[in-house]
Amino acid sequence: MKDESIAVLMGGISEERTVSLRSGAAVASALQKLGYDVKPCDVRTLKEVVSAVESVDKAFLALHGRWGEDGTVQGILDSLKVAYPGSGLAASALAMDKVRSKWVWHAAGLPTPAFEMVTAAQGFDLSRYNLGFPAIVKPAHEGSSIGVAKVETPEALKAAVDAALLLDHEVLIEKWVVGTEYTAAIVGEKVLPLIRIEPPHGFYDYAAKYESEQTQFFCPCGLNPVKEGEIAALAQAAFSLLGCRGWGRVDFMLDDQGQPWLIEVNTIPGMTDHSLVPMAARAFGWSFEQLVAQILETAKVP
Repeated sequence: MKDESIAVLMGGISEERTVSLRSGAAVASALQKLGYDVKPCDVRTLKEVVSAVESVDKAFLALHGRWGEDGTVQGILDSLKVAYPGSGLAASALAMDKVRSKWVWHAAGLPTPAFEMVTAAQGFDLSRYNLGFPAIVKPAHEGSSIGVAKVETPEALKAAVDAALLLDHEVLIEKWVVGTEYTAAIVGEKVLPLIRIEPPHGFYDYAAKYESEQTQFFCPCGLNPVKEGEIAALAQAAFSLLGCRGWGRVDFMLDDQGQPWLIEVNTIPGMTDHSLVPMAARAFGWSFEQLVAQILETAKVP
């Protein structure tokens, strides 16, 4: 047995709780196979987080969505001086905020689709909308495509914004990019092989991610090595600009002219055996257990 004890934090209170429990169970199982003393913890309160990490050497966060991925739990671990892999408080909060992530990328000259923000306080004035159609509507702080809708008419846009405002006080409206979705997994200083995603209806929404059996994933992705290298460098730059560290996933679109467009960063991506980061790791030559070990190696005490 290894000397270190690891608390695997999972569950949480977000809309992604079910996926988080699956990720946490997979990570805990892998750590047990690697010989660690593992403490799986379904946490829903800060008190439970503190209790979970009281007598362990490190924490492994398998929490997705708000509270567990937005810097809240990271801040508690920071204050307790508990080592964990992945991004810290500030970077987690920034990456979870789709609007402000795009502001940072835009200011740095990195490509990201044109967008507008709607707030609950200001409301949505359709007469001032300038992005055209189709467009994508997203709650600014949700993950797993929760509340995301593709819209093609003003009426549909208004309805989608109203629905998204029920989930979040800020909503992102993003210009639709005609092209193909890709994702880049990052572990340590490595960008793993890119994955090309082809959903059955051209839109990688919640159903395509978690319910459809027809969504196809290609890794290797089919790009030539030079192009893939250029995009990997862009993904690493986007990740670093937000202050992210350790591991994560950068999602982007590649349009019909071959131009990449950054969409978002996930600082705690899914870690089930069907998730995208493990898929990229397999293409790189790592087993799931090796992937978890590599991620754990990035753990730091703030």
